[in-house]
Amino acid sequence: MRPNYKPPLLCALIPCLMFFSGCAPTPAKSALPEQEALITQPLIRNDQPEPMLELYQQSSTARDGGSAAIGMEPMRPSPSFSEQNQQRLQSIETFILAGDGTTAKKAADTINPNDLSSEQRAHLSLLYAQILLSFGEAEQAIESLAQIQPQQLNPDNQIKYFQSQAFAYSLTGNLLGSAKSRIELHPLISSPDELEKNQAAILEVLRLLPDAALQSNQTDTLSGWLSLARILKYLNQSDFNAQISQWRATYPAHPADLSFLNIPEGMPVNTPSQAKATIALLLPDSGTFAQAGKAIRAGFMAAYDHADKAAKPAIRFYDSEKSTPQALYNQAVTEGAQLVIGPLAKEQIQTLADTVSFNTPVLALNHVPGLQKNRLYQFSLSPLDDTEQITHKAWADGHRKVLLLVPDNAPGKRIANYLTDDWQSRGGTILETQTYNPKETDFSAPIQKLLNLDESEQRYNKILALIPRLKYTSRRRQDADAILLSAYSAEARSINPQLQFYQAGDLPVYAMPTVYTGQANASLDADLNKITFCDTPWLFNKAYQGALGMDALKETWQQFPNSYLRLIAMGIDAYNLSTRLDSLETNFYPGATGNLSLTTDQRIRRELTCAKFTAGQPEISRDDERTAPAADSHAVH
Repeated sequence: MRPNYKPPLLCALIPCLMFFSGCAPTPAKSALPEQEALITQPLIRNDQPEPMLELYQQSSTARDGGSAAIGMEPMRPSPSFSEQNQQRLQSIETFILAGDGTTAKKAADTINPNDLSSEQRAHLSLLYAQILLSFGEAEQAIESLAQIQPQQLNPDNQIKYFQSQAFAYSLTGNLLGSAKSRIELHPLISSPDELEKNQAAILEVLRLLPDAALQSNQTDTLSGWLSLARILKYLNQSDFNAQISQWRATYPAHPADLSFLNIPEGMPVNTPSQAKATIALLLPDSGTFAQAGKAIRAGFMAAYDHADKAAKPAIRFYDSEKSTPQALYNQAVTEGAQLVIGPLAKEQIQTLADTVSFNTPVLALNHVPGLQKNRLYQFSLSPLDDTEQITHKAWADGHRKVLLLVPDNAPGKRIANYLTDDWQSRGGTILETQTYNPKETDFSAPIQKLLNLDESEQRYNKILALIPRLKYTSRRRQDADAILLSAYSAEARSINPQLQFYQAGDLPVYAMPTVYTGQANASLDADLNKITFCDTPWLFNKAYQGALGMDALKETWQQFPNSYLRLIAMGIDAYNLSTRLDSLETNFYPGATGNLSLTTDQRIRRELTCAKFTAGQPEISRDDERTAPAADSHAVH
């Protein structure tokens, strides 16, 4: 893990008593029960776990007799073996609560499952699943949860089990599986507020399913949820009341609470959460970033124009270069804004956070590391996501020892730090890092150094002095599994063939998304063959199934250079997030820029789509071939 960066650890992983504590003020009621952005306080400070782990391990040694004092009367009876194991499990849970998944895993790895009772083994598997989720390893978390029979757990841990399972399925795109887990969770919850939030989560997830998946001829509990979700998906239909009456008759004992359907006359009722009557958009319309601001605005307005007219908010535009962020925010709020989207520049976001109390929420369009403030959400095309996704892909493909090749400039050094931190946090090894001059086209020198070919030649020259007739064949290093590369497409088209020339053609190359221009070009990109990268789903055929794909917006994006394509996708998501911020912490949103979820520091995390260049074309990796859930054509309407 990089310093001060915490992976998303949702409230689904927090004990029942804390699951809904510390929430922001409850917004006004909408057609569906809203889900608030949840804020919890760790039980211990983040700088404490290592000493606690050391003490924890000492207690284990004492159990085995290694540090037992001789001839001393204990002050109190020693806990039993079973009690000691229970204390160790509770310690791991404390680390998880503190957001320290790394220390939690170290502690869990010290436990021998054979020493545990069946219930404790199930608890340990649950803790491992929570740790894996904190690292974003949803598939492995599902495998860990599959080892558990929920009835082996106590009631509190059963709740955590289904919460964790629902979140893991959500992250992997299994929406129906996520809903089923929450349906299993529902009868275990006693708090009315928690029941309301879980019901909202069930219906929100099911509403993302295609209509065909919501059809059922059964009368069981799941069918009742599916039927209700389908009705609520089209709340503006004239026969709504008749449909609800029929639903009540078909499912008389269903656990769903329909009291939230007491909607005041005139309220829009077909939105997933409270629609904003007015949205303020703070983007640069002049200055250095004017073109970037126009690209975001183009995507934003495309989503706005596509939205259902009945629920469209009023949009007010403010040039973020014309006044201070504080003045523009206050003006927007005075003029009725219920949500402010922007600004774009990091400096303006920091200034806004330093000068404003966010009574009206802000969706900032960049990320300032370390900045966290209530009701300030940060959404960006962050390299944090880019590096996390490509290292995850390389690790999942079985690689452990890698070489790192990055440009010799400030952005390259920053990416190198991110890649190194991510890779080492997974337990991998960076064997060597080399930099190259991005202004050149001959990268032979750094490549030879990276592959240790320069050392091979030096050894040959020394031996040649002793054996003049010795024939020489250079040999690259054999200890590396793969190469992590940061390069733009033009540079990579030269680097990749040179890697093959220097005998590294069998080393898989995993690159940052800058390797792809955003438009397929088989003739130009043939030199990128075999390079794997992870990028914005909107750029790939079939990866993003919303109505506003690249083909639909061709006339829009053709007005911009390729480097702005991802910003158009960001604009689409910025609008679609306007009514989903309250639920994003428990339900990901399948956006144009990725599957979007909310981290504990209110940064919107993107799960990208991975692809490999084949015959000059990016082909989606098998792991990403599963059909992404369609961005609901009625979303945010």
